[in-house]
Amino acid sequence: MEVLKRTFDFSDFPRTDLCVAGAVALFLLIFPLLPHSSFAMATMIQFLMFSVYGMGWNTIGGYGGQVDLGKAQYVGIGAYTTAVMMIRWQVPFWVSLPIGMALAVGWSFILGYPLFRLRGHYFAIATIAVSLVLKDIFEAWSFVGGARGLKIPLRTDMPSFLYLQFREDYYYYYVILGLFFVGLFYINWFRQSRIGYQLRCIKDNEEVAKSLGIDAHWAKIKAYAVATAFVAAVGSFHACYNFNIEPEDTMSLDLSVLIALMAMLGGAGSLWGPIIGAAVLVPMKNYLGAWFGAKAGLVGLDLIIYSTIIMVIAAFEPRGIWGLITRLRESRRN
Repeated sequence: MEVLKRTFDFSDFPRTDLCVAGAVALFLLIFPLLPHSSFAMATMIQFLMFSVYGMGWNTIGGYGGQVDLGKAQYVGIGAYTTAVMMIRWQVPFWVSLPIGMALAVGWSFILGYPLFRLRGHYFAIATIAVSLVLKDIFEAWSFVGGARGLKIPLRTDMPSFLYLQFREDYYYYYVILGLFFVGLFYINWFRQSRIGYQLRCIKDNEEVAKSLGIDAHWAKIKAYAVATAFVAAVGSFHACYNFNIEPEDTMSLDLSVLIALMAMLGGAGSLWGPIIGAAVLVPMKNYLGAWFGAKAGLVGLDLIIYSTIIMVIAAFEPRGIWGLITRLRESRRN
């Protein structure tokens, strides 16, 4: 009962925030009913995917203060688990999903124990190295299709909820929206849980946290596993949504960095930060990329624009967009 109370408790947020969050939730629920293009629907699905990615990264990167730049490897594990089990053994998505999450979490425990002996930029570099090594292994592994990847064949009994194969994108939209809400409620519980407070203490001063009896090493490993479960779940969804996966698509360094940027831009260590970051970066990336990509000589200009925005925000407010909002509120009160 106490767990449920903390999960659904948003009482520490101002009423204005809850009203805005309610309006956004309502918009997300009715979006498929509104006039929209297929490109807009694809952008919304990507927004929800990266929001969940960011929520996961936020547990270890935001609350724990550990800059993980290798999260794409767990996206790949989730995606490949689902794809391989569907293609070779006809296992439904809803069965392969938890198996992929379990495999990813298991791998995170194997890596987490030695990795969290490192600190600061040494930890960040190590996560990049491990992720790139795993990507190279998958590119040379014929069982998972090598560098060409895998293509999930369309079933004759479409639409199929069990195998997550639909003709209309709005079905995929509501599936990822469900994962989005589950993730949001879980993170709200997580930040108020014992490990959430332990991680914030470790982030502020690890030595003091240890002196208070907190097992910092084990707390970081557990948070790392939680973050891994989030991204692996979306990785499994990614496999079914795109039907085709390859190491460069699901395990690249670009994806790992983008996941971290979503949370850091929006506000690492806050509940709404990853969602805000995804709401800014995903549409900007898609629409500016499509716009400049259609103009000769302007390819890549979109990357320069949103990279500049990220640097400006980081320079003025390390806590991201949510930190700017908080600062404005405090200035108005004073």
